[in-house]
Amino acid sequence: MHKFVVIFLLLCACSACSTVSSNSLTGKVANGMPAIDSSTAIYELAVRDGVSYQDVVDSLKSVSVGMNFVNPANFPIAEHIQKRGIDPQGVKEVQSFCNLSLGTDIFLDHPEFLVFAPCRIALYEKLDAQHKLKLFIALARPTFDLKSIKHPTLRAKKAAQAIETSLLEIIYKASQGDL
Repeated sequence: MHKFVVIFLLLCACSACSTVSSNSLTGKVANGMPAIDSSTAIYELAVRDGVSYQDVVDSLKSVSVGMNFVNPANFPIAEHIQKRGIDPQGVKEVQSFCNLSLGTDIFLDHPEFLVFAPCRIALYEKLDAQHKLKLFIALARPTFDLKSIKHPTLRAKKAAQAIETSLLEIIYKASQGDL
């Protein structure tokens, strides 16, 4: 009898853990990717050594199109900083991406979410742990943005998770230089 009670309690504990994780409002990362810090809007990856800025840009375009995303706008912030006579200290760029099929599920239920559209991916250089300029890629997480909406619908939550999961895959592949 004692054995059955222990097994029952273990099953209950496992069930409780799986319920908590399935209700979390975050995208899903692939094996080998760093975990998502749910307390921040930013998910950041260092670009793999040997992968150039142009490799990352080409990868972003190729992978995103293959996943039904469009890239409606880019903002070369470093160029604008430089035009003001200031050294931008490396790459500083924001690229926008949109999957209207998934985004529509959020926008129809919560039109105010448009302030976060389209989704943004940043490319930038900053000092790494060895104090060398290194290229990074980061995502403004849609599920974090959705926390700004009071009482988001289940449809909006699922769409934000799907968008975020796709964008996480896109930035991971881009950080590796995959096409």
